[in-house]
Amino acid sequence: MERYEELKQAVERVEIVDAHAHDIFLDSTLPFHQWLTGAKGEALSHASLSLPFKRSLRDIAELYGSEISLHGIEEYRRCSGLQSIGSKCFRAARISTMLIDEEIGFDQKHDTEWHRSFTPVFGRILNIECLAEKILNEEMRNGSMWTLDTFDKIFVGKLKSVADGIVSLKSIAISRCGLEININVTKKDAEEGLIEVLSAGKPVRIMNKSFVDYIFLRSLEVAVCFDLPMQIDIGFGDKDFDLRLSNPLHLRALLEDKKFSKCRIVLLHASYPFSKEALYLASSYPQVYLDFGLAISKLSVCGITSSVKELLKLAPIKKVMFSSDGYAIPETFYLGARRAREVVFSVLRDACIDGDLSIPEAIEAAKDIFSRNAIQFYKIIATVRSFDPEIVVSRNLVETETNATQNDVICVRIIWIDSSGQSRCRVVPVQRFYDDVRNNGVIVSASCMGRTTVSVVAVEGSGTAVRLIPDLSTKWQIPWAKQEEMVLADMFLNPSEAYECCPRGTLRRVLKILKDEFNLVMNAGFENEFYLLKSVSREGREEWVPFDSTPYASTSAYDAASDLFHEIITALQSLNIPVEQVHSEVGRGQFEVTLGHTVCDHAADNLIFSREVIRALARKHGLLATFMPKYILDDIGSGAHVHISLWENGENVFMASNGYLRHGMSKIGEEFMAGVLNHLPSILAFTAPLPNSYDRMQPTACTPAYICWGKKSREATLRTSYSSESPDLVSNFEVRSFDGCANPYLGLASIVAAGIDGLRRHLSLPEPMDSSPNAELRRLPMSLSESVEALQEDIILRDLIGEKLSAAIIAVCKAEIDYYSKNEEAYKQLIHIF
Repeated sequence: MERYEELKQAVERVEIVDAHAHDIFLDSTLPFHQWLTGAKGEALSHASLSLPFKRSLRDIAELYGSEISLHGIEEYRRCSGLQSIGSKCFRAARISTMLIDEEIGFDQKHDTEWHRSFTPVFGRILNIECLAEKILNEEMRNGSMWTLDTFDKIFVGKLKSVADGIVSLKSIAISRCGLEININVTKKDAEEGLIEVLSAGKPVRIMNKSFVDYIFLRSLEVAVCFDLPMQIDIGFGDKDFDLRLSNPLHLRALLEDKKFSKCRIVLLHASYPFSKEALYLASSYPQVYLDFGLAISKLSVCGITSSVKELLKLAPIKKVMFSSDGYAIPETFYLGARRAREVVFSVLRDACIDGDLSIPEAIEAAKDIFSRNAIQFYKIIATVRSFDPEIVVSRNLVETETNATQNDVICVRIIWIDSSGQSRCRVVPVQRFYDDVRNNGVIVSASCMGRTTVSVVAVEGSGTAVRLIPDLSTKWQIPWAKQEEMVLADMFLNPSEAYECCPRGTLRRVLKILKDEFNLVMNAGFENEFYLLKSVSREGREEWVPFDSTPYASTSAYDAASDLFHEIITALQSLNIPVEQVHSEVGRGQFEVTLGHTVCDHAADNLIFSREVIRALARKHGLLATFMPKYILDDIGSGAHVHISLWENGENVFMASNGYLRHGMSKIGEEFMAGVLNHLPSILAFTAPLPNSYDRMQPTACTPAYICWGKKSREATLRTSYSSESPDLVSNFEVRSFDGCANPYLGLASIVAAGIDGLRRHLSLPEPMDSSPNAELRRLPMSLSESVEALQEDIILRDLIGEKLSAAIIAVCKAEIDYYSKNEEAYKQLIHIF
C-alpha cells in the first residue's frame, strides 16, 4: 500500500469543486434519518436498515465523536447547532467551491451569504422547471389568461435576466416525461400542454410532455446564447421517474441537431442505472459530460466503486466531474465528499495496478475529476487556499464573487423613451423599487409622450398621469455604475390598464398582428453610427470637435479609441447584446458599432442600452458621443440603419423558396418589403423625426434620398442583403432612412405596420435601382413637413399605429419644425441630447 500512498494523499488533500448540490435548509421538524436517506413514510423504517445508511451513521458519529447511534447523533446536532455542524462538515469535506441548484420558491433555505460562510466560492444553478412553475403560479398583471406567447416572453426574459448570475441551467421534469425530446414540438402542442398544466390547478406542476419539451428547448436556446451548460437529472431514486424513459440514449436526436450542437449537456448521477449508455454518449459526442453525485447514495461502497470504474473504462477523464448532490443538511455534503474520495482512490489505484495509469497520471486524474474539470467546464477561475476568505473567483461574463446582489445595489434607473426619441429616467432607491415600484411603477405625466427635444409640450390635454411599470426581463446591473441597476419601463394608466401611447406596447401590438394574421416574427439588427467629439477651448469658449480626422475603416482611428471600444464591447456583452463589428466611418471622428439581429422588440431594447453604454463610457474617457443625424452640415451624417428579416417557426422565410425566384426573395418577403416602400414618406415621420434628419438624406451623400430599393446603391432607401450560404438569395433588407433621433419602438412599429399592409394587399416591388438616380425616381420627403403631411394622409398606417399616438407624433413633429425654423443654430445643441 505504501506504493500508492502518494496517490492516496493527493486524493484526500485535493480541494473539491462540488458541481451540483442543493440548498441547506433551515432547522426542520423532519427526522434526521429522513434527510439522510431520502425515504418517506413506511419506507423510512426499511431505509435505515440499508448498508449505505449504516455506514453513513458510523462515518458521521466518527466525525462528531458521538455515540454510534441515531439517537447519539441527533443529540449532538441539537447541542451543537446548525452553524457549528456546517463548519465541521465542510472543513472535513474540503469543499472549496459549491454550485447550488436554485430551487425557486422554496422559502426554508438559507441565503447565499450563509452558504458562503462555508465555501466562499459559490455559484447558482437555475432549475428551469422551478422557474416556469413559479411564473405560472403568479397571476397575470391585468387579470388576463395565460397564453404560450405571454409565458414565453416572461420565461425567456427571466432566463436572460439572470443568465449572467448563474453557472448552469438544470432540468428535472424532462426526465419525468422522458428523454426522447421532440425537437420539432409545435407551438400548438405546447399551447395545449400549457392549458392542460393550468387546468390541473395550483400549485402548478409541469408534467405535460409537449410543454416540458418546449420549455427545455427554449431554455437550450438561451443556454447556447449565453454559453451556459444544461444539467439533466436522470433522477435515480425519485419515484416520480419512469426509468424506462430515462435512458440517455433517447437524447441522440437532440445531440445531433445542429441548432443545439454547441450546448454542453451534463448527465447527473452518471445516468445511473444507465451508466454504460451515458459513458457511450460522453465518448461519442463532444458536448456530453458526466457528473457522479454520491451524497444520499442508494448503493453500497462496492456498488459505487463498480459504477465509477465503469465510467472511467470509456469516458474521457476530462469529461468526468464530481458533485456531492448534498442537500438539506451539511452531513450530506460531507458524506458525498468522503465517499467520493474513497471510491476514486480505489478506482485509480486499481487502474495503476492494471497498468492503465501511472501514479503521476492517476494523481492528475484525481485533480481533474474533483476540481479542474469543473473549473474549466463552468468557467470558474478560483484561487483556493484552504478556505482563505480572500478567495478570488470570476466567470467569463460574471463576477460571481460580488455579482450585484440586491444588497450591493443602491438605486435603480427606470428608463423610457419619449415621443422625441430621448432616453429619460426616474431613479428610485433599491428598497423602494423592490417593495413597491417593481409592481406598481412610478407616476409621470402623460406629457412625456407629447414633448419635443426642447421639452415644449406639444399635445393639448396631455396632463393625464401614467405609470412607468418596469419590465423586469430587461433589468441589468449597470456596467459603468456597479451600484446601480437599470430597467426599461412600459406605460400604464393603472397597473392593469395599458396606455395606448406606450411606444413599447405599440410595437408589441403590431407585432402581434403580424404573428396572428401571417404567423410571422420580425427580426431586426441595427447599425449604430455616431461621432466621438472632444472638448477644446477657443477664445474662452468650449467647442466640441471631431476626435480624429482619419479616413474610413482606418486602423489609426480604431487604435486611438481602442481602450474605449474594449470597454464598450465588454459592457454590451455583459448585457447580452451581440456585437458583430466595430469600425471607423467616413466622417471625421465617426464610428459604427453593428449589433447582431434578434427579435424585433429585443432589438429595440438592445439599441437603447447600447446607446446608454456608448454615451456613458465615452464620458468616462472625456469624450462626447453623439448620434444626431447631421453633426456637421458639410460632413457625412449618422444613421441607425436597421436590417429586417421575417421568420416563421424558427426559419428565415425572406429568402426565395418553393419556386418563387423573383428578386431572390420569397413572395412573403417581397410583399412585406413592398409595403414598407409604399409607405416610406409616412414612415419617415417616425424614423427621421427632426428637421436635422433631412439634412442627412441628401443626394450624392451616400445616404438615402429616393423612394426606391436596390441591391447595392447607397442612395436607395431600402437595400437588400444576401445570404452568405446562397449569394443569390436575399436574407434581409436594410432600411437606411432610420436615424439616431428616432424612438426605435415607434420606428420599428411603423415598418411592421407598413409590411402588414403589403402582405394584406399582396403588393409587389418595382424593378430595383442600382444605377445612378434619374429624374423618374420620386424623392423622399425633403423636409419633416413633407413627412408629416404624408402621415396625415396615410389612414392605413395611422390606423395600425393608433390614432391617438399618431396624432401626438404629428403634433410633436410640427412643434419641432416650428422651433428649429425660428432658431437656425439650435440644431447644434442636439449633440447633448442624442
